Amino acid sequence: MYKLGLIGYPIQHSLSPWIHERLLQKAELQGEYCLFEITPEDDFKEKVLELKEKQLDGFNVTVPYKEKIIPYLNDMDDIAKEMQAVNTVVNENGRWVGYNTDGIGYVRSLENAYPDLFEHLNRKIMILGAGGAARGIYYALTKFGFAQIDIANRTQEKAEDIAKLGKDNTKTKIFTIEEASRHLDEYDLIIQTTSIGMKSVDLKPIIQLNRLNPETIMSDIVYQPIKTQILQDAQRLGARILLGHTMLLYQAQYAFEIWTGMCPDVKEMEHELLAVMEGR
Repeated sequence: MYKLGLIGYPIQHSLSPWIHERLLQKAELQGEYCLFEITPEDDFKEKVLELKEKQLDGFNVTVPYKEKIIPYLNDMDDIAKEMQAVNTVVNENGRWVGYNTDGIGYVRSLENAYPDLFEHLNRKIMILGAGGAARGIYYALTKFGFAQIDIANRTQEKAEDIAKLGKDNTKTKIFTIEEASRHLDEYDLIIQTTSIGMKSVDLKPIIQLNRLNPETIMSDIVYQPIKTQILQDAQRLGARILLGHTMLLYQAQYAFEIWTGMCPDVKEMEHELLAVMEGR
């Protein structure tokens, strides 16, 4: 029986238990997925030691502990080392090994929704934002081999730092948000990676879409609300869109694969997860 869980704060409304319980069902495995909330007032080291005693097979890590968990790991995979952020830990015979599934999860969700984008690697991609999510997605896309991945951010230095992760076959230009808005018609895929558009943050889109090409795919990793304002605006302009909850689902699929060695098909779960999010 698999013993899995999640640490972070706050996590009481996390969708991860539903997702991983469904994955266990689909894989016909016995197990449970529990929440282990660690508040800012808690002694983090003490809580981690308590977690070790539970002998979990694996657990997820969400904010604000993706970096803080690293000193307690025995090893990390190459992606987690590059990201210096861990969202998945597997117990390998008592050794904790950290992974970062965000970037690969995003690419899986994108490839599932729009396989035609992957027919040619000379596509032009624009990433909006330069935080941890942008870093993971950029790295995963370069590993896949896309030739042009540009970054637009208000702070140029953070974008330049991400560009250092680029492979020899990947070209990257750095733009301000205002500059990027004037070049949107050049891109096959635009990925919004900031918290802008999230409920209780800022519902106003990060960028003006006046020059958006109807052939472009507009993606937003925010999943609350389900269809952000920027996705609504892009859809009205005729563009194809990718909803944020798909990344959540496919990064969970990859974490589950790390823990169990099994990779259940999650395509049908996209609609099930939407229903859960909508309270249906």
